[in-house]
Amino acid sequence: MFSKASQYAIKAIIFIWTQSLQDRKVGSKEIGAGIAAPEAFTAKILQILSKAQLVGSIKGPNGGFFTDDTHGKYTLKDVVKAVDGETLFTGCAVGLPKCSETNPCPLHFEIVKCRKELDLMLTSKSMKTLAIEVIKGETNLARIVK
Repeated sequence: MFSKASQYAIKAIIFIWTQSLQDRKVGSKEIGAGIAAPEAFTAKILQILSKAQLVGSIKGPNGGFFTDDTHGKYTLKDVVKAVDGETLFTGCAVGLPKCSETNPCPLHFEIVKCRKELDLMLTSKSMKTLAIEVIKGETNLARIVK
């Protein structure tokens, strides 16, 4: 459903939150390893997230990426918008340049319904809440092999 970049960004922020809730800052290598993402791609995603102020970063030997109370309100929607832009939430489903209630594409009214539900799902929990669920073992960031 989400682009690979958004998937990695979501996992990265949740991973950072899990570490920040234990008073730890983490580097891009550790984040990449923690979410099974390529190192260079992780670094690029982290730049985007930091620039969008969805995570904090400090340079130096005691530095790394972190989250705190100033980041506590951000949701999945904020992450997807920072990485992929608004298209998922506003673009025409079939790519028409102008699509609206008065000039709808064939999928317009169905997409409007889906977007309302998607918006609710993407804004119902903060990234911090998702991280707490991971810490409690209610959800996970890694593939479970059975």
